[in-house]
Amino acid sequence: MSLNINILYIGNKANYFSLEEHKNWSITTLDNSVKATKYLQSNKNPDAIICDYHLPGNNGIFLYDWIREQKKYDLIPFILLSKEFNSEIYKTAFKKKIDDFYIPSVTNPSDILNRIEYLCTYRKPISKKEAPKIKQEVYKMPLIKRVFDIFVASSVLLVASPFLLLIILAIRLESKGKVYYISKRVGRKTFDFYKLRSMRTGSDELLKKLAKEKNQYNKEETKTENNPLDIPCPKCSALPDGQSCSPIMHIDTHQICDYWFNVQKRTAAKNNSTFVKIVDDPRITRVGKFIRNTSIDELPQLINVLKGDMSIVGNRPLPVYEAELLTGDDLSKRFLAPPGITGLWQVELRGKGGNMSEEERMRLDNEYADQFKDDNYSFWYDIKLILRTIPALLQSDTV
Repeated sequence: MSLNINILYIGNKANYFSLEEHKNWSITTLDNSVKATKYLQSNKNPDAIICDYHLPGNNGIFLYDWIREQKKYDLIPFILLSKEFNSEIYKTAFKKKIDDFYIPSVTNPSDILNRIEYLCTYRKPISKKEAPKIKQEVYKMPLIKRVFDIFVASSVLLVASPFLLLIILAIRLESKGKVYYISKRVGRKTFDFYKLRSMRTGSDELLKKLAKEKNQYNKEETKTENNPLDIPCPKCSALPDGQSCSPIMHIDTHQICDYWFNVQKRTAAKNNSTFVKIVDDPRITRVGKFIRNTSIDELPQLINVLKGDMSIVGNRPLPVYEAELLTGDDLSKRFLAPPGITGLWQVELRGKGGNMSEEERMRLDNEYADQFKDDNYSFWYDIKLILRTIPALLQSDTV
């Protein structure tokens, strides 16, 4: 049975909400917090409140504080709207337990109304809420695993150091630039991830040209000269410098807002060109091809192991933008395990000839992470994975 809901809206976007799908609902619009407090004090209790953050002479959070001080309004859901995303406003709203926070320019109004219907049905008074008792899953690095990591990493670096110095010299002589590169990765924390450079400097610019000609994921009719990450968000472009319509994501050397990233991702999915993967990539140097085929470019990650950022065996650390997408409990469980140079899904992937779905990869990551709950860790299981990794170290291509 549909609810009969009366909404109090404080702000200047009354036309934003359409009640055509909720014909038994009503909305009362007031343009400032003074009128809103008088309305509430006259014993006209709405079923839900939607409030703009920017109000004349005040802001929506101050009004929220006043409303929550009145115990009789404890059950009324409160939704805050902001004309653009501001991380400080968002953090404050979260800390104060405001029921939800939306950016109207990137939000469908029906989503807000559906959220109100849900809150009116299931929301409990804040003053009576009890903190849910959640069994917190805690990661603890087994001592034997850490000792093994230090021993293996230091031994390999010591034995390989003369050869590694020759490789570093060869990289430097073949092309200008640093012999290594650093990217941000996420494991148990965000850290600097090290690899030897296998491409010429200026590869990002060259990638734009190659994406059209050699991207093996592009259909012929959908190839484009533009890297989607270089196309500016039209909503952000309309805002003053330094402001964005939604949270900013960092993808390699690019910055893109969450709204525009999802628009580009949907477009790429339709065109079957989500990833840029170059066949016989000419950006790769001759030395780079050799160190990739032999996995020598991964050796600097042993420094990450010595620093405690990574382990020899674990779940592969993710780029920041990928880690941000893993918010569900069933997805984020993978982070209970340490990030590793090799792991379960890598050896399983090789065994399947390189064919594996994202769902299966996540399942394998979670399977390995389960070892770190309730002291289920097996040192010999790690040794088995290392032995299975050795045949996969040599690969035939540079893709």
